[in-house]
Amino acid sequence: MNSKVGIWVDHRKAILVRISDSGEETIRVQSGAESQLRRSSDHTTGNFEPLQVPSDDTRERKYTAELNGFYDEIISHLSHAQSILICGPGEARKELKNRMDAKHPVAGNVVLEAVDSMTDAQVVAMVRKHFQA
Repeated sequence: MNSKVGIWVDHRKAILVRISDSGEETIRVQSGAESQLRRSSDHTTGNFEPLQVPSDDTRERKYTAELNGFYDEIISHLSHAQSILICGPGEARKELKNRMDAKHPVAGNVVLEAVDSMTDAQVVAMVRKHFQA
């Protein structure tokens, strides 16, 4: 079954709209990636212990790994897509495209588009308009 998929993505969530002969489906994917890791201790009184906070490179590697898992989950919904629209407000759309190219190439045509934050209904309307469905 061939389909067309539109994706609105940022680092926190993705909204996928799949349009096919059998109808339309909307899927929400949450990233769970946390860019600002917190200290393991809740209290702020007492001496600050540097070992309670992971180093910057450790935090960055963890964040990148979480985002890659998020992108892989999105890509898992793209099988059989003949045309893909990836849009969003920041760098996530480019990172997703790079992840697709590097690890999970798709056979379909991929278009990137910069857009602001949108509601689910706005994303569905934009995808319908883009694919003229």
